[in-house]
This record gives sequence, structure tokens and C-alpha cells, in this order.
Amino acid sequence: MKTTWLTNLLDLFFPHLCLACGENQLQGKAILCFSCQRKLPATEMHTMQENRFTDRFFGRIYLQAGAAMYHFKEGNQIQALIHQLKYKGKSRVGEKLGEAYGQLLTKSPFFSTIDVIVPVPLHPTKERKRGYNQSDYFAMGLAKTMQKPWLRKGLIRTKYGASQTQKTRLERYENVLQSFKVGQTTALKGKHILLVDDVLTTGATLEACATKILAVPNTKISIVTIAIAGTT
Repeated sequence: MKTTWLTNLLDLFFPHLCLACGENQLQGKAILCFSCQRKLPATEMHTMQENRFTDRFFGRIYLQAGAAMYHFKEGNQIQALIHQLKYKGKSRVGEKLGEAYGQLLTKSPFFSTIDVIVPVPLHPTKERKRGYNQSDYFAMGLAKTMQKPWLRKGLIRTKYGASQTQKTRLERYENVLQSFKVGQTTALKGKHILLVDDVLTTGATLEACATKILAVPNTKISIVTIAIAGTT
């Protein structure tokens, strides 16, 4: 009873807010209120060998499997969560989402042979400015529930460039292909790697990263992201 009273008092002065809508949550460690949880636009792509995610890479790279956890749209709960993750210092969003998605991926036959998890890296300058790499936290969460190792330095970003949101797919790919290098070749050799990022848009960055990984002998690649843009 005393604990409940103290918790309610702390919540009054230090409210634990839903990271999607900003409404107050009175107790617990959830990142979303119940209403926003019910509105999350899940894709169920992890249950399909071929889906809109894998279609993005058709003819570009060969994927063992690919999936996004949610659909990304302007104004939806996932956009709000990604914004909190990338720009508001809420690294726990990535970790919590990774833990949740990892539980689903462990039940999927398409992701059953994953050996190691590798996040898409930020350039060191950008990571210092942000304070962390959001994809690294997503990878940590996945690794925890999938019980697989994650390699923070599996890939290294060597080129610091401007935003690519206004570039075409081909321009993005040409720009980023030489921006990455493999950081831990021995640890990747002969493995089925799960490459992870926050949002799939055109796929140019993920394609470039996958290309570098697949140059390591006897590797296989699968990809997952928190969200995928442009599919409804």
C-alpha cells in the first residue's frame, strides 16, 4: 500500500508519459499507453517468406529473409516513437522494440538460422553528436530475446555525409556504397547475419551494408527494421 501511494505521488510530480501521444501513464515501465499500443500498425511480415519488405530488394541483393515490425506513416504512433528514439534521447525505445520483435522472430522459421546481429552504423561524428546509435539499441534488444550475439562494430561507417532523404534510390546507393567497411571479418565469415536498422525507405543504405557483408566469404544476409515507409 505504501509503495502504491509513493508511486502515485512520484507520478504526480514526475509523470511517466506515453512516448507516442504524451498522455500520462501512472505506473509501470511501458513506453506506450494502452490506447497507442492498440493502434500500432503491425506488419506481420515475419510470418511471410516473401513480402513488401523483401520486394524492395528484389534484383538488388539476395535475402534469406526480411521484415519490418511496423508500418511508418506521417502522424502515426510509429513516427512518434522513431522521433523519440532518434532525436529525443529515448534510446530505450529501440531496446524495448527490439526485445518485443525478437520474441516474434524466434518463432518464425524464416529467421531460425540467424547466427549474429549487426546494426547499421552511424559515422563516429554523428554518433557522438546524438550520443548513441539508435540501430545499436534495436540490435541489443533483438539479441537479448533471440539469444544471439550482436556485433556493434561488425560494420563501420567511414564517410560522413549529408541527409539522403531527397536523393533517388540510385543516388543513395552510389553515395553510400563506399561509406561502409566490414569491421570484424573473422566474426562474420561463414555466418548468417541479421542486419538491422530503424526505418526502411528506399533501401539504399541497407543494400550497401548488405553488399559489404556478402563480400565476406560464405555469408548469408537477412534484414529487419523497426518500420517500413511507403506501404499501407
